Amino acid sequence: MAHLSAENLDRARRLVAVYPKSRSALIPLCHLAQSQDGYLTEEAMVDIAELTGVTAAEVRGTATFYDMLHTEPVGDYVIAMCTNIACLLGGAYELLEHAEGRLGVHIGQTTADGNFTIEEAECLAACDTAPCVQVNHRFFGPLDGAGFDRLIDDLTAGRLVDQVPRHGVLNRVERTVGLLTENESEARA
Repeated sequence: MAHLSAENLDRARRLVAVYPKSRSALIPLCHLAQSQDGYLTEEAMVDIAELTGVTAAEVRGTATFYDMLHTEPVGDYVIAMCTNIACLLGGAYELLEHAEGRLGVHIGQTTADGNFTIEEAECLAACDTAPCVQVNHRFFGPLDGAGFDRLIDDLTAGRLVDQVPRHGVLNRVERTVGLLTENESEARA
Protein backbone atom coordinates (compact mmCIF):
# COMPACT_ATOMS: atom_id res chain seq x y z
CA MET A 1 0.00 0.00 0.00
CA ALA A 2 1.45 3.28 -1.09
CA HIS A 3 -0.73 5.95 0.48
CA LEU A 4 -2.72 5.03 3.57
CA SER A 5 -0.89 5.69 6.83
CA ALA A 6 0.20 2.65 8.82
CA GLU A 7 -2.58 3.30 11.37
CA ASN A 8 -5.25 3.69 8.67
CA LEU A 9 -3.98 0.65 6.79
CA ASP A 10 -4.40 -1.38 9.99
CA ARG A 11 -7.92 0.03 10.47
CA ALA A 12 -8.69 -0.69 6.80
CA ARG A 13 -7.66 -4.32 7.13
CA ARG A 14 -9.82 -4.67 10.25
CA LEU A 15 -12.75 -3.12 8.35
CA VAL A 16 -12.35 -5.49 5.43
CA ALA A 17 -12.30 -8.45 7.84
CA VAL A 18 -15.75 -7.52 9.16
CA TYR A 19 -17.40 -8.20 5.79
CA PRO A 20 -17.98 -11.60 4.20
CA LYS A 21 -16.83 -10.14 0.85
CA SER A 22 -14.01 -7.61 0.88
CA ARG A 23 -15.66 -5.39 -1.74
CA SER A 24 -18.48 -4.75 0.74
CA ALA A 25 -16.03 -2.58 2.70
CA LEU A 26 -15.62 -0.19 -0.22
CA ILE A 27 -17.67 2.73 1.15
CA PRO A 28 -16.33 2.53 4.73
CA LEU A 29 -12.80 2.43 3.29
CA CYS A 30 -13.53 5.52 1.20
CA HIS A 31 -14.64 7.34 4.34
CA LEU A 32 -11.50 6.19 6.15
CA ALA A 33 -9.23 7.44 3.36
CA GLN A 34 -11.16 10.70 3.13
CA SER A 35 -10.68 11.23 6.87
CA GLN A 36 -6.93 10.99 6.29
CA ASP A 37 -6.65 13.49 3.44
CA GLY A 38 -9.91 15.45 3.42
CA TYR A 39 -10.80 13.93 0.04
CA LEU A 40 -10.11 10.71 -1.88
CA THR A 41 -6.76 10.95 -3.58
CA GLU A 42 -5.89 8.83 -6.61
CA GLU A 43 -3.33 6.97 -4.48
CA ALA A 44 -5.90 6.23 -1.77
CA MET A 45 -8.31 4.87 -4.39
CA VAL A 46 -5.56 2.51 -5.61
CA ASP A 47 -4.99 1.32 -2.02
CA ILE A 48 -8.72 0.76 -1.55
CA ALA A 49 -8.89 -1.18 -4.81
CA GLU A 50 -6.08 -3.46 -3.66
CA LEU A 51 -7.76 -4.03 -0.28
CA THR A 52 -11.13 -4.88 -1.80
CA GLY A 53 -10.15 -6.72 -4.97
CA VAL A 54 -11.79 -4.24 -7.35
CA THR A 55 -10.29 -1.80 -9.83
CA ALA A 56 -9.38 1.79 -8.98
CA ALA A 57 -11.96 2.82 -11.61
CA GLU A 58 -14.68 1.05 -9.61
CA VAL A 59 -13.57 2.84 -6.45
CA ARG A 60 -13.75 6.16 -8.32
CA GLY A 61 -17.15 5.27 -9.76
CA THR A 62 -18.48 4.54 -6.29
CA ALA A 63 -16.91 7.66 -4.81
CA THR A 64 -18.33 9.98 -7.47
CA PHE A 65 -21.83 8.56 -6.94
CA TYR A 66 -22.08 9.61 -3.30
CA ASP A 67 -22.38 13.24 -2.13
CA MET A 68 -20.46 12.54 1.07
CA LEU A 69 -17.33 11.54 -0.83
CA HIS A 70 -15.08 13.98 -2.68
CA THR A 71 -12.42 13.19 -5.27
CA GLU A 72 -11.09 16.75 -5.37
CA PRO A 73 -9.83 18.93 -2.52
CA VAL A 74 -12.48 20.79 -0.52
CA GLY A 75 -12.35 23.11 2.47
CA ASP A 76 -11.98 21.99 6.06
CA TYR A 77 -15.65 22.87 6.40
CA VAL A 78 -18.03 21.84 3.61
CA ILE A 79 -21.19 23.89 3.91
CA ALA A 80 -24.21 22.31 2.23
CA MET A 81 -27.09 24.72 1.82
CA CYS A 82 -30.53 23.28 1.13
CA THR A 83 -32.54 25.00 -1.59
CA ASN A 84 -35.47 22.59 -1.77
CA ILE A 85 -39.03 23.92 -1.48
CA ALA A 86 -39.33 24.24 2.33
CA CYS A 87 -35.94 25.96 2.58
CA LEU A 88 -36.64 28.01 -0.54
CA LEU A 89 -39.80 29.36 1.05
CA GLY A 90 -37.85 30.02 4.24
CA GLY A 91 -35.28 32.21 2.47
CA ALA A 92 -32.66 29.71 1.25
CA TYR A 93 -31.69 31.69 -1.84
CA GLU A 94 -31.27 34.86 0.18
CA LEU A 95 -29.15 32.92 2.68
CA LEU A 96 -27.09 31.37 -0.11
CA GLU A 97 -26.48 34.82 -1.62
CA HIS A 98 -25.46 36.12 1.81
CA ALA A 99 -23.10 33.15 2.32
CA GLU A 100 -21.44 33.71 -1.04
CA GLY A 101 -20.92 37.37 -0.19
CA ARG A 102 -19.60 36.65 3.30
CA LEU A 103 -17.14 34.00 2.13
CA GLY A 104 -16.29 35.55 -1.24
CA VAL A 105 -16.91 32.33 -3.18
CA HIS A 106 -19.74 30.79 -5.21
CA ILE A 107 -21.35 27.35 -5.09
CA GLY A 108 -18.73 24.67 -5.66
CA GLN A 109 -15.82 26.92 -4.73
CA THR A 110 -13.45 26.94 -1.77
CA THR A 111 -12.20 30.02 0.05
CA ALA A 112 -8.59 31.01 -0.63
CA ASP A 113 -7.57 29.99 2.90
CA GLY A 114 -8.97 26.48 2.34
CA ASN A 115 -11.39 26.76 5.24
CA PHE A 116 -14.80 26.73 3.56
CA THR A 117 -16.47 25.14 0.53
CA ILE A 118 -20.09 25.95 -0.35
CA GLU A 119 -22.36 23.32 -1.93
CA GLU A 120 -26.01 23.53 -2.89
CA ALA A 121 -28.04 20.59 -1.57
CA GLU A 122 -31.30 19.43 -3.08
CA CYS A 123 -32.73 18.32 0.28
CA LEU A 124 -31.15 17.80 3.68
CA ALA A 125 -34.33 16.26 5.15
CA ALA A 126 -34.64 18.83 7.94
CA CYS A 127 -37.57 20.84 6.63
CA ASP A 128 -38.61 21.81 10.15
CA THR A 129 -35.41 23.89 10.44
CA ALA A 130 -35.68 25.67 7.09
CA PRO A 131 -33.52 27.13 5.75
CA CYS A 132 -31.25 24.29 6.74
CA VAL A 133 -27.48 24.10 6.46
CA GLN A 134 -25.08 21.26 7.09
CA VAL A 135 -21.45 21.76 7.97
CA ASN A 136 -19.50 18.51 7.53
CA HIS A 137 -22.82 16.66 7.79
CA ARG A 138 -23.83 18.33 11.08
CA PHE A 139 -27.15 20.21 10.98
CA PHE A 140 -27.67 23.92 11.66
CA GLY A 141 -30.85 25.91 11.23
CA PRO A 142 -33.01 27.65 10.80
CA LEU A 143 -30.44 30.24 9.78
CA ASP A 144 -30.65 33.78 8.52
CA GLY A 145 -27.73 35.99 7.48
CA ALA A 146 -26.81 36.92 11.06
CA GLY A 147 -27.04 33.27 12.16
CA PHE A 148 -24.82 32.23 9.27
CA ASP A 149 -22.26 34.87 10.22
CA ARG A 150 -22.22 33.61 13.83
CA LEU A 151 -21.77 30.04 12.56
CA ILE A 152 -18.79 31.06 10.39
CA ASP A 153 -17.29 33.06 13.27
CA ASP A 154 -17.70 30.09 15.65
CA LEU A 155 -16.15 27.67 13.17
CA THR A 156 -13.24 30.02 12.46
CA ALA A 157 -12.58 30.59 16.17
CA GLY A 158 -12.68 26.83 16.91
CA ARG A 159 -15.70 27.10 19.22
CA LEU A 160 -17.48 24.20 17.48
CA VAL A 161 -14.55 21.77 17.33
CA ASP A 162 -16.35 19.30 19.64
CA GLN A 163 -19.46 19.39 17.47
CA VAL A 164 -18.05 19.69 13.93
CA PRO A 165 -14.94 17.67 12.99
CA ARG A 166 -12.87 18.71 9.99
CA HIS A 167 -14.26 17.54 6.65
CA GLY A 168 -13.75 13.89 5.86
CA VAL A 169 -14.27 12.62 9.40
CA LEU A 170 -17.63 10.88 9.30
CA ASN A 171 -17.57 9.70 12.89
CA ARG A 172 -15.16 9.65 15.76
CA VAL A 173 -16.12 6.29 17.22
CA GLU A 174 -14.63 2.99 16.19
CA ARG A 175 -16.81 -0.12 16.28
CA THR A 176 -16.51 -1.95 19.60
CA VAL A 177 -19.57 -4.22 19.43
CA GLY A 178 -21.01 -6.69 16.97
CA LEU A 179 -19.35 -9.63 15.34
CA LEU A 180 -15.67 -10.02 16.02
CA THR A 181 -13.23 -10.41 13.18
CA GLU A 182 -11.00 -13.47 13.22
CA ASN A 183 -8.07 -11.39 14.49
CA GLU A 184 -10.18 -9.85 17.28
CA SER A 185 -11.41 -13.29 18.35
CA GLU A 186 -7.83 -14.60 18.49
CA ALA A 187 -6.67 -11.54 20.44
CA ARG A 188 -9.37 -12.03 23.09
CA ALA A 189 -8.69 -15.78 23.45
